[in-house]
Amino acid sequence: MSDDIRRSRPGAIQDSGRDAIRYSRRGAIQLIGASALASLAGGIAPVARAGASPAASAAERLRALIEASEAAAQRLEPIPRNASARAPDDPAFVDPLSDAYFAALRSNVRRDWSALREIDRTALPAVDRLAYDVFRYRTVRQIERLRSGRWKVQRSVPLNASSGLHVQLADYVSGGGAPFATPADYEQGLQRLFGFSAYLGSTVSRLREGAGAGYLQPRLVVEHVLGQVDAFLGLPVERTPFYAALLRVPESIGAAERTRLEGAYREAISSSVLPAYARLRDYLRGTYLKRANEAPGRWALKDGDELYAAELQQHTTMLTTAAALHETGLAEVERYRSSMEAVRRDLAFGGDLAAFFEHVRSDPKFYFTRPEDLIARFEEIEGRIWKGIPRLFARSPRAPFEVRALPGVGGQRGTGYYRPGPPDGVAPGVLFFNMEMLGTRPIPTLETLTLHEGIPGHHFQNTLVLEDATLPSILRYGGLTAYVEGWGLYAESLGRDLGMFEDPWQWFGHLDMGMLRAVRLVVDTGLHAMQWSRQRAIDYMLANTSMAVRDVAVEIDRYISWPGQACAYKPGELKIRELRERAARRLGGRFDVREFHAQVLHTGALPLDVLEAKIDDWLAAAS
Repeated sequence: MSDDIRRSRPGAIQDSGRDAIRYSRRGAIQLIGASALASLAGGIAPVARAGASPAASAAERLRALIEASEAAAQRLEPIPRNASARAPDDPAFVDPLSDAYFAALRSNVRRDWSALREIDRTALPAVDRLAYDVFRYRTVRQIERLRSGRWKVQRSVPLNASSGLHVQLADYVSGGGAPFATPADYEQGLQRLFGFSAYLGSTVSRLREGAGAGYLQPRLVVEHVLGQVDAFLGLPVERTPFYAALLRVPESIGAAERTRLEGAYREAISSSVLPAYARLRDYLRGTYLKRANEAPGRWALKDGDELYAAELQQHTTMLTTAAALHETGLAEVERYRSSMEAVRRDLAFGGDLAAFFEHVRSDPKFYFTRPEDLIARFEEIEGRIWKGIPRLFARSPRAPFEVRALPGVGGQRGTGYYRPGPPDGVAPGVLFFNMEMLGTRPIPTLETLTLHEGIPGHHFQNTLVLEDATLPSILRYGGLTAYVEGWGLYAESLGRDLGMFEDPWQWFGHLDMGMLRAVRLVVDTGLHAMQWSRQRAIDYMLANTSMAVRDVAVEIDRYISWPGQACAYKPGELKIRELRERAARRLGGRFDVREFHAQVLHTGALPLDVLEAKIDDWLAAAS
């Protein structure tokens, strides 16, 4: 890790008086002054404490504030993190591009900041101090985003071909979390579709507004979104993801009601959703595409350098630079290449590393052709992993882990993603895998993929805190990319301790996936800060991984669509690894990796600096 990264550790935001926020735990890295806060807050008085009396303890007041804030945030989420927590009168869908959304978000942030300043952090128990730090970190980030005008800039360039709402909503309603158990659920789902149709219209409006102000997205992103929209428009109504819930109506809903709902959904999809997609398609193809940026990176966007710097800070929870991350990536690439060369020699492969990569890309023995075979392999790997879990973890989630097919327009999507279930300990966390990419996912990578996405990666990281109702909700439902993906990448490194990687090909697959995350640092910063072309990024990834050409193109296009996100994996993993090594040195023979993992996992997603402070406090108490 470069010195620039190692030194930059914002996150646990310290009090510096009522008139300023000091944006660093160990150094005054950024200051937001009283005048900036006043302009945002507009003189609003402290918020009522959501049921907590003036005599309530600091912890009670903080938790009441967090719960009120989380409830307000839930009302603004198009895809809620916890659908069961939504109130019956909450809107079925809120358009995140609308002026009403912006006004509500700004109002929420003002109230949160005003109320938080009335709580004495030093009077809080340890867990609540962590919740305070995360809540304050999040609030300050939102203040800065709103104050700087960055939120409105991002709203004017809303297309994201990797994880945009135009595809994520389809996943959500077709099996990715939306509840469909009662007639009321189906009625809410119907209203959600109308709201989503309005959002697609807002997308056109914001793109037009952004273009008028000189903010234009890359042509490549527009072309990919067009491909996805065309895929939806090419489906019959009953085969769209938006109708999927009607194919599994519970038996508790009577035949007459079922018939009525089926007709209502057909009408909503055919008369509202699909025409909204068509209007988006027509604007993109007929107007916007002609003006879109030819260059793929943020640097080519108006104010793009400032925006990319902020996106790197957002995803890494660190004050670092594109140059520092790029250098870290280059060093990690060389480290992985050395290990890959050792595997190549162990396997007595005659060609060089480039030939070795091509062998993995092209030999059919490395790929499944049937989804059921892939899922069976995932299940077999998971069974082996569970046997070793007690050696490394004192607690495991109650909820199971499953792999399912990605439900929507897989031919236009990436490999997939993990989504946790509700906090009931029964519904599974699910890895949605793109079954249309079987020919680009080598079998030697599947052990590592299971460790990252499932056991003990994202499934542990998400579900352990979801199932702990004693935690403040901000620790149960929060998400910070560096922590989340850093843990997933760290979890991959536990494979040998869990009985994985005994076969040299599986070990190569592990190295190949680690190499991917190192390459991401290089190509993401290359694309968005150093004016790399898309082809240069593709060539660099092909030269350093065994990924298939199509898979590489999908990856690179993901980074173009979602700047900075791919840069969070490695810094998060390196920080967790650094903290483990520190704990092992300090505790010596008393070091218990299960306790270290509990310290990292059991209070949810934290900014990296807050995590480091927590581990340091734990070590100080244990000394």
